[in-house]
Amino acid sequence: QVQLVESGGGVVQVGGSLRLSCAASGRTFSRYAMGWFRQAPGKEREFVAAVTWRTGTSYYADSVKGRFTISRDNAKNTVYLQMNSLKPEDTAVYYCAATTAAIVVIPRNYEHWGQGTQVTVSS
Repeated sequence: QVQLVESGGGVVQVGGSLRLSCAASGRTFSRYAMGWFRQAPGKEREFVAAVTWRTGTSYYADSVKGRFTISRDNAKNTVYLQMNSLKPEDTAVYYCAATTAAIVVIPRNYEHWGQGTQVTVSS
């Protein structure tokens, strides 16, 4: 099994930046695609970004393209989400997740989830 722990959340002003980290335990980490999702109060969980294990291909929601960057360091069993030019609508609890599925933008495809980290963007 894989255990995931998010960190790096906090409060930031509009236009600011944050870097989220997701530390994974398990010796088979490199075989999983890793994704970031977020959920705001009163909203459904939504896809943010993902990176595959096989090719390192990245995928992004349209709402974050050009502002967020996902990356992974398999040697450190860690995936990152660099968030720049933050907007109030980015405020949410951010979750990292791991999947062996081919389709990485669907929440139900993910097998392992972290507990989340709060990101608040104040205006």
